[in-house]
Amino acid sequence: MLERNPDISLILPAYNEEGRLPATLTAIRDWIEAQTAVCEVIVVDNGSTDQTVLVAESAMQGFPHFRLLRTDRRGKGLAVRMGALAARGSVVIFGDSDLSWPVDELGRFPELISRTTPIAIGSREGHGARRVGEPIYRHVMGRIFNMIVRYLAVPGVVDTQCGFKAFRRDAAHAIFERQMIDGFGFDVELLFLARRFGYDVREVPLHWEHKDSSRVEPVRDSLRMLMDVLTIRRNSLFGRYARVSSELVPGV
Repeated sequence: MLERNPDISLILPAYNEEGRLPATLTAIRDWIEAQTAVCEVIVVDNGSTDQTVLVAESAMQGFPHFRLLRTDRRGKGLAVRMGALAARGSVVIFGDSDLSWPVDELGRFPELISRTTPIAIGSREGHGARRVGEPIYRHVMGRIFNMIVRYLAVPGVVDTQCGFKAFRRDAAHAIFERQMIDGFGFDVELLFLARRFGYDVREVPLHWEHKDSSRVEPVRDSLRMLMDVLTIRRNSLFGRYARVSSELVPGV
């Protein structure tokens, strides 16, 4: 039992990450243990068929603010939602488990969250952002997808798909309770809901390092994400976001 609610909750969705997760968790744990802020780490195993659960438990053994959640249903959107609704921290952050984002961002992003700015999202585009090692075809496909997203769902957001986003806890719960997309298109849905609820969203340039073993298949997943965007528009049209989602909220 935690003596008090943590300052930060970090959610790491993980699917078959036995190879990368130990190094990621070690780097995160080392950073946290050098800070004064209390940070909990929530790994959500997303139906893995390898040793993801065992390596996560081993890497975080003895760390007092670690929790492991599990689902048998694949889908990054589902995994992040489970973690966000279980989070206790004043600031809720989710990041890709390959640690393509700098671990120091765990200290910078909470400082950007305020009463007037409840959401800060990483951006791999714009002044100050850097992409390292990303194949050009992935970059081009990503920009085309984002152009479509800006037209259909979230105008003005330069990079909806960056896998590092931070929320004030009340905003996180309001949004994730209504999130319905289980796949990669959930990022767009989160930002669509944020706009719908009147939350200010700040884009923050990141140094982003592409990982060769990314789980994203550019063509297949881009098509799926496009279908998700159309689903978001349909959900909104039929008033489905006015009701709280009935997806399970993990016990804490």
